[in-house]
Amino acid sequence: MPMPMPLVSDAGVAGAALQRRNLLKMGLASASTLAAGGLLSACGGGDGGGAAAAAPISSFALAVLPDTQFYSRYATSGESSQYERHYGSEPYYAQTKWVADNAAKLNIPFLIHLGDVVDQVGKPEQWKVADTAMQVLEVAKVPYSILAGNHDVLNDVDFDFSPSTGTDTQRVLANEPYLQWFSAKRAKRQTTFGERDSTGFHEYHVFTAQDQQFLVLSLSWRISDAGIAWARSVIAAHPKLPVILVNHQLLNIAPDAVSPLETNYGKMLWEKLIRDNDQIFMTLNGHHHGGAHLTKTNDFGNAVEEMVVDYQMAYQGGNGLMRLYEFDLTNNLIKVLSFSPWVPMKPADSLNAFDQAVLTEPNHSFNIAINFAQRFARFNPTFGVGKATVASSLVEQAKALVLKGFTEPTAVVQVPARDSDDYPKIASTVAHWRFFGGVDGAAVAPGTQIADVTGANPLKRDQLNTSVIVGAEVGDIVWSSDHHRLSAAPGSVGFLNTNKNTPRLSYFLTDAAAPINAQTFASGGYTVEAFIKIDKTWDKSKHAWMNIMTRDGKRGDLPGFNGGDPESPPLLFAISSLREVQWEVVPDTSGAREGEASWSGEIIADTWVHIAIVNDPTTHDTIMYVEGAPVLRNSGNVPGLATLSATSPWVVGGGSWDGDRADGFFGKIGEVRVVAEALPSTKWLTARRA
Repeated sequence: MPMPMPLVSDAGVAGAALQRRNLLKMGLASASTLAAGGLLSACGGGDGGGAAAAAPISSFALAVLPDTQFYSRYATSGESSQYERHYGSEPYYAQTKWVADNAAKLNIPFLIHLGDVVDQVGKPEQWKVADTAMQVLEVAKVPYSILAGNHDVLNDVDFDFSPSTGTDTQRVLANEPYLQWFSAKRAKRQTTFGERDSTGFHEYHVFTAQDQQFLVLSLSWRISDAGIAWARSVIAAHPKLPVILVNHQLLNIAPDAVSPLETNYGKMLWEKLIRDNDQIFMTLNGHHHGGAHLTKTNDFGNAVEEMVVDYQMAYQGGNGLMRLYEFDLTNNLIKVLSFSPWVPMKPADSLNAFDQAVLTEPNHSFNIAINFAQRFARFNPTFGVGKATVASSLVEQAKALVLKGFTEPTAVVQVPARDSDDYPKIASTVAHWRFFGGVDGAAVAPGTQIADVTGANPLKRDQLNTSVIVGAEVGDIVWSSDHHRLSAAPGSVGFLNTNKNTPRLSYFLTDAAAPINAQTFASGGYTVEAFIKIDKTWDKSKHAWMNIMTRDGKRGDLPGFNGGDPESPPLLFAISSLREVQWEVVPDTSGAREGEASWSGEIIADTWVHIAIVNDPTTHDTIMYVEGAPVLRNSGNVPGLATLSATSPWVVGGGSWDGDRADGFFGKIGEVRVVAEALPSTKWLTARRA
């Protein structure tokens, strides 16, 4: 069965389209055409009615690769070679190949990698993917800098957790895969290479462009004071060079997915390295999901432009998105373009409205005004414009190259429900719970029954403080008129005051005699849908791994189970500590088996999302869709949903651990449907009745 195509908003319905894309945190651009007069004007044709050609400029561009971790992981055979299997190409290779092919044309003297080269440091196959992609640049003689992100080191300790441990000097260097795959010996192949520090994790390069020299200082995850001292010595040894400081972490992004947010690690670097080094005029980092820009003023009254960019939690693990930074020395501008060279390579029938080759939001494509000579005058009074050898803006040329022959995918208009019955009715529906009918804000009393549309499997709110639960009150579940714009159910229930540490939670469950308890869906596939909204005050210390829905029992009691967390239930439909949607199930098979999972990217709190999990009846591949877009991390060959017994209930809004109630939901749930077949998107709850 072909993968169901997601329903997405038409280009003319830009508001709805933008809302759906923002749910993936990246704020991916709407499907509207590039507007003239924006931060980056649309690519145009013709000669402007005979207008004189623009004068040539002095300009060059730097290519930037944000976190490539999922590209490295999901191109491996261990992850079913998902990119090659679905698209016939791989994004990491497509990125470096595009730079290699266009470096001369676009005057790209250098490429910067922001770290998290791989996702799982101990998997050599992932390093091999990265090795192959970066070799493309080496063969083409395009120099690059690279650094280790937190996923690239064996001991990943966050600065906020422990500022003094987990640094470069506290590692067994001989054991670190990063130093084996991207050694100092390999770095020396770059014509721009200057030196690495004594640990081998930090390096600097000097490149020349338009008759001027720049220094790129790349610092890997968790630099020590000794590493900072080395970095300062490098700057001191090159007193006239403008410095671009590259880290894996420095600047973060606020919950609005647009505004910059300073990190404690970034503040430390500012105090110890940046503020009193006037040569550092620009910083780049990844790690935090999205894009943001912050201008700070150093001790000399000069601007330092800090920028974060990371697309790993966007569609397809980033969808090949990268950046080009054009330094227009003639017009005193840094022009920033976010684009994907991979999207135009994908088969046309695989494209949907998440497949954008060029992003246009202000935090992804923008200009920075900078008078280079004036900014660098204190340490390099002879800095010049260079020769005007470039015909026109390199950013505009790059856009034209990327968009040549590419047509944005046609999308299907989605509209809100006309009434509460406006959704496709599916004969194979096993259970469909719709949470509405009470007074807005009123408590859902314990024992209250939630009807199943099929009539077979009603839910009821369990009594308070059963099992190990402490402190639950009647008002911990309330009725709400709030709902997803595409849900026909005109309401939801809100789960309040949940705290996994107390533990305090409330939930709904099926009766022990409900027919759904015995069903395993092993032969015909299945579709599970839910509308959820994570509470805006969600806190991972209280709500990590909260459950949307589970089946009762300990999966370790299933015959043949040999996986991790045997205390968990056999089905987990949950929200992780990173606000990712987790669908992890034990298949209904004989012999050895373990939990098999699909994962979304990060979900924005206080925003409704529709989740669909579709299990193919033939291949038993499971695909999760968030707001219509298939996620990258899916599982294959997972037939059915194991159950412990015909009396083990399904639970909505809660779960269990080692047989005790645990991990209650915090937020709102609108409606949940379980269907005994793999549904295309035209039959999901987001569609309308015929």
